[in-house]
Amino acid sequence: MIPGDEEVRVAVDGTVMVITIDRPKANAIDLPTSRKLGEAFVYFRDNPDLKVAIVTGAGEKIFCAGWDLKALDSGDTPLENWWEAEDPELGGFAGITEMWNLNKPVIAALNGLTIGGGFEIALACDLIIAAEHVEFALPELPLGLIPDAGAVQRLPKRLPYNIALEMLYLGRRMSASEAMHYGLINRVVAADQVMNAAREWAEKLSQVAPLALQSIKEVLRAIECEPTEQAFHKMRYEDLPTYRAMLSSEDAGEGVKAFVEKRDARFKGS
Repeated sequence: MIPGDEEVRVAVDGTVMVITIDRPKANAIDLPTSRKLGEAFVYFRDNPDLKVAIVTGAGEKIFCAGWDLKALDSGDTPLENWWEAEDPELGGFAGITEMWNLNKPVIAALNGLTIGGGFEIALACDLIIAAEHVEFALPELPLGLIPDAGAVQRLPKRLPYNIALEMLYLGRRMSASEAMHYGLINRVVAADQVMNAAREWAEKLSQVAPLALQSIKEVLRAIECEPTEQAFHKMRYEDLPTYRAMLSSEDAGEGVKAFVEKRDARFKGS
């Protein structure tokens, strides 16, 4: 059964799954919503028929404002050691920020403001497409908090260090065009083209051999921060089951054979 409800809408179209956060007015996330997102990403991870996911927000103004501050204030969502309230099997905050065994690619289709935890969701995705009016920000510091669900861990690796500190310390907003300038995101499109662009990329990714597609993410995660020589050693000799399966797969032979025979490959995922 496909997970989801009115607040976390899940739709499957062939090999692509679309997850839409729909919690007016700001698509903010409380603990139950975070778990629902985790259930959606687990379903995506474990369903062999699904190859690519797209995560987006309902409406046109806000992709996601991060944690629901009203839920935090009321105590419905814990603050101290908040991660202990999350199910570790469901990928941490929003189901994706700490899902270390998700090898399938996820595309963020940003339809509006991407702030706080919403920014952290985007940073956890593999490809990011943003509407022209999108802005990014991390407003946690004036609240007495820090963005510890991915921004402090990932952002200084994606931006020039001092620019990342401007966003972390000063909470300044960054436009989609500036984010594109720094390579933080992949593409900027008109607001009415965000989902079309995401679906176009998802379709292209769906056409390649699944094990090869998943191997890229598995290997990149394993060798991150490793010196080049050690990265080669880790890839060659350490436990990377998807990469190993890809090397001995029927799809690898089919891809080579199809190239030689000048025809489209017929990949089976095995």
